[in-house]
Amino acid sequence: MNDTPWILLRGLIRDSRHWGDFPRTLAARLGHPPVVALDLPGNGVLHAQASPDRVEGMVAYCRDELRRRGLRPPYRVLAMSLGAMVAAAWAQAHPQELDAAVLVNTSLRPFSPFWQRLRPPAYPRILGMLLRADPRRGEETVLRLTTTRSAEHRGVLDDWVAWRLACPVTRANALRQLHAAIRFRAPRRAPATRLFVLVGLGDRLVDPRCSQRLAQAWNSPIAAHPSAGHDLPLDDADWVAERIAAWLPHAA
Repeated sequence: MNDTPWILLRGLIRDSRHWGDFPRTLAARLGHPPVVALDLPGNGVLHAQASPDRVEGMVAYCRDELRRRGLRPPYRVLAMSLGAMVAAAWAQAHPQELDAAVLVNTSLRPFSPFWQRLRPPAYPRILGMLLRADPRRGEETVLRLTTTRSAEHRGVLDDWVAWRLACPVTRANALRQLHAAIRFRAPRRAPATRLFVLVGLGDRLVDPRCSQRLAQAWNSPIAAHPSAGHDLPLDDADWVAERIAAWLPHAA
């Protein structure tokens, strides 16, 4: 059993509950290391807090929270979308703290243009989701944007709506998170942390070429799922866990 904890970070206006059963799937496949899913400020149990308007502020929160919980580095991080930007900034600023980072369906300046980092057909849907008061219609929009198997996953909608009602992300916090993602710029040189990139080729929210260009620029191994969408762990949790388990023993 490896005692190095895995830290899981979600993306824009999502929280730790949106991982579903994936933390258990990952832990079982990797020999039951500690798996800790964190909420970023403004989301989940932290929905009443102001979201940092810079990715670096989210890094600071993660480091402080893990120390508060008595978890000491090194850590391994698996992070999606905005969460993967947090992981990249963390690896850049504090490479000694991260033993490995798996970046899922993310998009980083300077490697990709804005129209690939967030696909234009998604703009009106996201705007409508932020302005719409109906939680179910908002979560249905998220489901359609983030999975290629929305009919198969409709069972999660009731949970998502209940979580949104219990821990509502304010419009101001959603915009602060979006602003942080837009303004974050990654280094052209790869961090010293071991990196692995995962991408779903069916992603309707972020162009898969963003992950492919990142892996090329940072000379990182990459695995591409042929059909999964933006929420890759929802669409195929077993595939994600298997790819990480296959990569980790051979990572340089």
